[in-house]
Amino acid sequence: MWRATILTLFPEMFPGPLGFSLAGDALSREVWRLEALQIREHGLGRHRAVDDTPAGGGPGMVMRADVLAAAIDAAAAADDPRPRLLMSPRGAPLTQERVRRLAEGPGAIILCARFEGVDERIIAGRGLEEISIGDYILSGGEVAALALMDACVRLLPGVMGEEASGTEESFEDGLLEYPQYTRPRGFEGAEIPEVLLCGDHKKIAQWRHEQALRLTRERRPDLIARFKR
Repeated sequence: MWRATILTLFPEMFPGPLGFSLAGDALSREVWRLEALQIREHGLGRHRAVDDTPAGGGPGMVMRADVLAAAIDAAAAADDPRPRLLMSPRGAPLTQERVRRLAEGPGAIILCARFEGVDERIIAGRGLEEISIGDYILSGGEVAALALMDACVRLLPGVMGEEASGTEESFEDGLLEYPQYTRPRGFEGAEIPEVLLCGDHKKIAQWRHEQALRLTRERRPDLIARFKR
Protein backbone atom coordinates (compact mmCIF):
# COMPACT_ATOMS: atom_id res chain seq x y z
CA MET A 1 0.00 0.00 0.00
CA TRP A 2 1.22 3.49 -0.91
CA ARG A 3 1.71 5.45 2.33
CA ALA A 4 2.16 9.17 2.86
CA THR A 5 3.39 10.52 6.19
CA ILE A 6 3.09 14.28 6.59
CA LEU A 7 5.06 16.23 9.21
CA THR A 8 3.32 19.55 9.76
CA LEU A 9 2.29 22.19 12.27
CA PHE A 10 -1.25 21.95 10.87
CA PRO A 11 -2.29 18.28 10.63
CA GLU A 12 -5.94 19.37 10.47
CA MET A 13 -5.27 20.52 6.89
CA PHE A 14 -5.17 16.85 5.83
CA PRO A 15 -6.61 15.05 3.95
CA GLY A 16 -8.34 18.27 2.86
CA PRO A 17 -9.28 18.02 -0.82
CA LEU A 18 -7.74 14.54 -0.95
CA GLY A 19 -10.70 13.32 1.07
CA PHE A 20 -12.97 13.85 -1.94
CA SER A 21 -13.46 12.46 -5.43
CA LEU A 22 -11.08 9.77 -6.72
CA ALA A 23 -8.40 10.29 -4.07
CA GLY A 24 -10.94 10.26 -1.25
CA ASP A 25 -12.64 7.14 -2.56
CA ALA A 26 -9.27 5.41 -2.87
CA LEU A 27 -8.38 6.50 0.67
CA SER A 28 -11.60 4.99 2.04
CA ARG A 29 -10.90 1.76 0.13
CA GLU A 30 -7.37 1.69 1.58
CA VAL A 31 -5.71 1.88 -1.80
CA TRP A 32 -3.40 4.36 -0.08
CA ARG A 33 -2.87 5.58 3.46
CA LEU A 34 -2.30 9.02 4.92
CA GLU A 35 -1.10 10.09 8.35
CA ALA A 36 -0.52 13.71 9.34
CA LEU A 37 1.75 14.13 12.37
CA GLN A 38 2.13 17.22 14.55
CA ILE A 39 5.72 18.51 14.62
CA ARG A 40 4.97 20.50 17.76
CA GLU A 41 4.71 17.29 19.77
CA HIS A 42 8.51 17.31 19.62
CA GLY A 43 8.82 21.01 20.43
CA LEU A 44 10.85 22.36 23.31
CA GLY A 45 9.75 23.79 26.64
CA ARG A 46 6.35 24.60 28.00
CA HIS A 47 5.24 26.23 24.73
CA ARG A 48 6.55 23.40 22.53
CA ALA A 49 8.77 25.77 20.52
CA VAL A 50 9.76 24.51 17.09
CA ASP A 51 11.66 27.53 15.77
CA ASP A 52 14.25 30.13 16.70
CA THR A 53 15.83 33.30 15.32
CA PRO A 54 18.09 32.93 12.26
CA ALA A 55 21.82 32.70 12.88
CA GLY A 56 23.48 35.83 11.54
CA GLY A 57 20.35 37.89 12.00
CA GLY A 58 17.50 38.67 9.67
CA PRO A 59 13.71 38.61 9.66
CA GLY A 60 11.45 35.75 10.62
CA MET A 61 12.14 32.47 12.34
CA VAL A 62 13.76 29.19 11.30
CA MET A 63 12.55 25.70 12.20
CA ARG A 64 15.05 23.98 14.49
CA ALA A 65 17.07 20.99 13.31
CA ASP A 66 16.82 19.16 16.64
CA VAL A 67 13.03 19.43 16.75
CA LEU A 68 12.63 18.31 13.14
CA ALA A 69 15.07 15.44 13.62
CA ALA A 70 13.03 14.18 16.56
CA ALA A 71 9.82 14.44 14.52
CA ILE A 72 11.29 12.60 11.53
CA ASP A 73 12.86 9.88 13.67
CA ALA A 74 9.57 9.26 15.48
CA ALA A 75 7.64 9.12 12.20
CA ALA A 76 9.83 6.65 10.33
CA ALA A 77 12.44 4.04 11.16
CA ALA A 78 15.91 4.47 9.75
CA ASP A 79 15.28 1.60 7.31
CA ASP A 80 11.98 3.01 6.03
CA PRO A 81 12.38 2.81 2.22
CA ARG A 82 10.18 5.82 1.48
CA PRO A 83 11.89 8.95 0.14
CA ARG A 84 12.03 11.88 2.55
CA LEU A 85 10.81 15.04 0.87
CA LEU A 86 10.94 18.68 1.91
CA MET A 87 8.53 20.97 0.08
CA SER A 88 10.68 24.01 -0.69
CA PRO A 89 10.64 26.82 -3.31
CA ARG A 90 14.35 26.26 -3.89
CA GLY A 91 13.89 22.54 -4.58
CA ALA A 92 14.02 20.70 -7.88
CA PRO A 93 10.84 21.31 -9.92
CA LEU A 94 8.25 18.58 -9.53
CA THR A 95 7.78 16.88 -12.90
CA GLN A 96 5.41 14.21 -14.12
CA GLU A 97 8.38 11.86 -14.41
CA ARG A 98 9.23 12.35 -10.72
CA VAL A 99 5.56 11.96 -9.79
CA ARG A 100 5.36 8.65 -11.65
CA ARG A 101 8.48 7.35 -9.91
CA LEU A 102 7.04 8.32 -6.54
CA ALA A 103 3.70 6.68 -7.38
CA GLU A 104 5.49 3.46 -8.32
CA GLY A 105 7.30 3.38 -4.96
CA PRO A 106 6.13 2.67 -1.40
CA GLY A 107 5.02 6.24 -0.69
CA ALA A 108 6.70 9.29 0.81
CA ILE A 109 7.55 11.08 4.05
CA ILE A 110 6.86 14.77 3.50
CA LEU A 111 8.09 17.61 5.70
CA CYS A 112 6.05 20.81 5.45
CA ALA A 113 8.13 23.80 6.51
CA ARG A 114 6.83 27.10 7.85
CA PHE A 115 8.33 30.49 8.71
CA GLU A 116 11.62 31.22 6.88
CA GLY A 117 12.30 27.51 6.31
CA VAL A 118 14.36 24.88 8.09
CA ASP A 119 17.85 24.70 9.56
CA GLU A 120 20.08 23.59 6.69
CA ARG A 121 21.62 20.83 8.79
CA ILE A 122 18.39 18.81 8.90
CA ILE A 123 18.41 18.45 5.11
CA ALA A 124 21.70 16.59 5.00
CA GLY A 125 21.25 15.04 8.44
CA ARG A 126 18.05 13.23 7.47
CA GLY A 127 18.59 12.92 3.73
CA LEU A 128 15.78 15.23 2.65
CA GLU A 129 15.07 15.79 -1.05
CA GLU A 130 13.88 19.33 -1.68
CA ILE A 131 10.98 19.59 -4.15
CA SER A 132 9.26 22.69 -5.54
CA ILE A 133 5.86 22.88 -7.22
CA GLY A 134 6.58 26.26 -8.83
CA ASP A 135 8.46 29.53 -8.80
CA TYR A 136 6.39 31.27 -6.16
CA ILE A 137 6.18 31.42 -2.37
CA LEU A 138 3.45 29.78 -0.28
CA SER A 139 2.75 30.30 3.42
CA GLY A 140 3.93 26.76 4.12
CA GLY A 141 4.56 23.38 2.58
CA GLU A 142 1.10 21.94 3.21
CA VAL A 143 -0.53 23.11 -0.02
CA ALA A 144 2.49 21.90 -1.98
CA ALA A 145 2.32 18.53 -0.23
CA LEU A 146 -1.35 18.19 -1.14
CA ALA A 147 -0.53 18.91 -4.77
CA LEU A 148 2.27 16.35 -4.81
CA MET A 149 0.12 13.66 -3.20
CA ASP A 150 -2.80 14.32 -5.52
CA ALA A 151 -0.51 13.91 -8.53
CA CYS A 152 0.80 10.61 -7.15
CA VAL A 153 -2.43 9.08 -5.85
CA ARG A 154 -4.31 9.44 -9.13
CA LEU A 155 -1.67 7.21 -10.76
CA LEU A 156 -2.05 4.37 -8.27
CA PRO A 157 -3.65 1.19 -9.64
CA GLY A 158 -7.39 1.19 -9.07
CA VAL A 159 -7.78 4.96 -8.60
CA MET A 160 -8.64 6.19 -12.11
CA GLY A 161 -11.31 4.51 -14.20
CA GLU A 162 -9.21 3.93 -17.29
CA GLU A 163 -5.47 3.35 -17.28
CA ALA A 164 -5.13 5.43 -20.46
CA SER A 165 -6.34 8.43 -18.47
CA GLY A 166 -2.96 8.49 -16.75
CA THR A 167 -0.85 8.17 -19.87
CA GLU A 168 -2.56 10.44 -22.40
CA GLU A 169 -2.20 13.68 -20.48
CA SER A 170 -0.03 16.77 -20.35
CA PHE A 171 3.65 16.05 -19.65
CA GLU A 172 3.36 12.25 -19.96
CA ASP A 173 5.10 12.29 -23.36
CA GLY A 174 6.90 15.59 -22.82
CA LEU A 175 4.15 17.69 -24.41
CA LEU A 176 1.04 19.51 -23.26
CA GLU A 177 -2.22 17.64 -23.76
CA TYR A 178 -4.18 18.05 -27.00
CA PRO A 179 -7.59 19.83 -26.96
CA GLN A 180 -10.58 17.84 -25.74
CA TYR A 181 -14.22 18.01 -26.95
CA THR A 182 -17.56 16.41 -26.11
CA ARG A 183 -21.26 16.90 -26.91
CA PRO A 184 -22.94 19.03 -28.09
CA ARG A 185 -21.42 18.89 -31.56
CA GLY A 186 -21.99 22.62 -31.99
CA PHE A 187 -21.60 25.20 -29.22
CA GLU A 188 -22.08 28.94 -29.79
CA GLY A 189 -21.01 28.63 -33.40
CA ALA A 190 -17.96 26.48 -32.68
CA GLU A 191 -17.96 22.89 -33.98
CA ILE A 192 -16.08 19.79 -32.90
CA PRO A 193 -13.24 19.26 -35.43
CA GLU A 194 -14.42 16.87 -38.13
CA VAL A 195 -11.38 14.63 -37.78
CA LEU A 196 -12.53 13.61 -34.30
CA LEU A 197 -15.83 12.37 -35.74
CA CYS A 198 -14.40 10.43 -38.69
CA GLY A 199 -13.79 7.14 -36.84
CA ASP A 200 -10.26 6.79 -38.24
CA HIS A 201 -8.12 6.23 -35.12
CA LYS A 202 -4.84 6.77 -36.98
CA LYS A 203 -5.97 10.17 -38.28
CA ILE A 204 -7.29 11.12 -34.84
CA ALA A 205 -3.99 10.15 -33.18
CA GLN A 206 -2.04 12.18 -35.75
CA TRP A 207 -4.30 15.23 -35.25
CA ARG A 208 -3.95 15.02 -31.49
CA HIS A 209 -0.16 14.79 -31.73
CA GLU A 210 -0.04 17.82 -34.05
CA GLN A 211 -2.27 19.80 -31.70
CA ALA A 212 -0.14 18.85 -28.70
CA LEU A 213 2.95 20.07 -30.53
CA ARG A 214 1.23 23.32 -31.50
CA LEU A 215 0.05 24.09 -27.99
CA THR A 216 3.42 23.23 -26.49
CA ARG A 217 5.26 25.48 -28.96
CA GLU A 218 2.90 28.34 -28.16
CA ARG A 219 2.74 27.98 -24.39
CA ARG A 220 5.80 26.05 -23.23
CA PRO A 221 8.71 26.40 -25.69
CA ASP A 222 11.00 25.14 -22.93
CA LEU A 223 9.26 21.77 -23.15
CA ILE A 224 9.69 21.68 -26.92
CA ALA A 225 13.45 22.10 -26.50
CA ARG A 226 13.55 19.09 -24.19
CA PHE A 227 11.14 17.07 -26.33
CA LYS A 228 13.45 17.32 -29.36
CA ARG A 229 16.50 15.97 -27.50
